[in-house]
Amino acid sequence: MTNLLIAAIIAVESGGNDWARGRAGELGALQIRPCVVRDVNQHFGLRYKHSDMTNRAAAIHVFDCYMKMYATDKRLGRAVTDSDRARIWNGGPNGWKKKSTKSYSKKVQQ
Repeated sequence: MTNLLIAAIIAVESGGNDWARGRAGELGALQIRPCVVRDVNQHFGLRYKHSDMTNRAAAIHVFDCYMKMYATDKRLGRAVTDSDRARIWNGGPNGWKKKSTKSYSKKVQQ
């Protein structure tokens, strides 16, 4: 995974605003939902609070952990691409399979 991908997702999600708040409770530059924080905390034994996601370093760490959980060659049955990662970020663990995440991936690629 590249810093370029993370930068592109941040640009799409919040325009770089670490204090951004979404309509459905998303928070921070990466617009992280509470369920993502809970999922990562449970899987990795971490103790992040959703409010920590305004800290860009913490948010990127949660993003990295989420990708380690769900964007794996074993889960997808093939090599994972940045498009897959973007689609998983947008659509959840199986976002890489959803038609609805294709346009998001294109935005991130641009």
